[in-house]
Amino acid sequence: MRHPPADPLDTVLPNGLRIVVANMPGRAIVSAHLRWPLGTAGDPADAQGVAVVLHEWLQRGAAELDAHAYADAFDRFGARRGGGVGRAHATLGVACLASDATHVLPLLASAVAAPRLADEEFEGARQLALQELAAVADSPGERLLEAAVAARYAGAHGRSAYGLRTHLERLAPADVRALAASRLAPEGAVLALAGGADAEALLAAAAGAFGSWRGRAAPMPVPRPRAAARVHRGGHGEQTHVALIDTAVPPRAAGWTEQALAMTALAGATAARLWTVVREERGLAYDVGSAIHVVDGDAFRLTHAVTAPERASEAIDVLLQELERSRAGFDAGELHRAQLLLRSSVVFESETSGGRAARLASDVVRFGQPRTVERIEADIEGVTLAGINAFLDSRPPVAATVVTSGPSPAGRWSA
Repeated sequence: MRHPPADPLDTVLPNGLRIVVANMPGRAIVSAHLRWPLGTAGDPADAQGVAVVLHEWLQRGAAELDAHAYADAFDRFGARRGGGVGRAHATLGVACLASDATHVLPLLASAVAAPRLADEEFEGARQLALQELAAVADSPGERLLEAAVAARYAGAHGRSAYGLRTHLERLAPADVRALAASRLAPEGAVLALAGGADAEALLAAAAGAFGSWRGRAAPMPVPRPRAAARVHRGGHGEQTHVALIDTAVPPRAAGWTEQALAMTALAGATAARLWTVVREERGLAYDVGSAIHVVDGDAFRLTHAVTAPERASEAIDVLLQELERSRAGFDAGELHRAQLLLRSSVVFESETSGGRAARLASDVVRFGQPRTVERIEADIEGVTLAGINAFLDSRPPVAATVVTSGPSPAGRWSA
């Protein structure tokens, strides 16, 4: 007889670190995903990008191990590392054989509990941050996202997630160590683990590895959304990139699942409305899509298109029309396809231990609690046609910020 999956173990250590563990029987791998409030929104106004440098510097030696010895220690167990830093949170992750987790978890913990932050490794960390910033200039999509977030938020959350070149170039090691003192703290951090090890044993190993982590985190700023506006960012090239930004339901509000299904029906596949109408029927864009973005508890919808300058104004108008038309609801076939697509996405994402650990950590930050795959599937299947259309009908009329980059659109949306 098949038993229902157990809920993840969920505990908070005395130092404030929250640990969530999900057992995945039969898997040889264990993945750990650490997420904590280190983001560029918390950077000093005169040192934008310092969080990016700190995140890289943390991975270049810890405790008694210098950079080479630290990397070798992970390699000795065949462990794979990863991570990143955004506006509100940073992540560090590792995957290893389940039998090696008790050896690898202390290595991960030492990056935040006992980082070396050695002077000889500082310049390498800073240069990598500068390279990442320079790469944005070669990515029209990333430049558009940066412009969209800047148009969405006033204050710290509207800054670049990569920092400013002039600030990065003048950073000193003392500046980064000062940020470490206020951001390397277990309070507000989440460690999620998933894989083929006994959950209780894995929890005990994680508590032993991270239990000595100390510190108190300075509060992060609160997102401050702007009113709708028209923004143009110039640039070279033959294509105009368009972004429409409007409000969305945040994760802890009623309607989150209905919104996810509506977005899947709107833009979740090539048979969805936006692709069909904007690209296939009207031929207005080379690429088009829409997604919900969550930034520190706030949520917005970002709808994008890549088009020719002479057709950009028409494309913007049609995008706005389709966003508004979606408020009238979807039919039963569209809802059914959206439910299948969204369930498949959740299942595939959670099939690997790394995907499951990342989702658990994200759930704790976004919803305040971890969710099983089965619960998410049940929530998706529980949405009725009447329910999703009532939700859409309750949404306010679309009032979008319009952002363009590249050549200015011809026509009424010209800059």
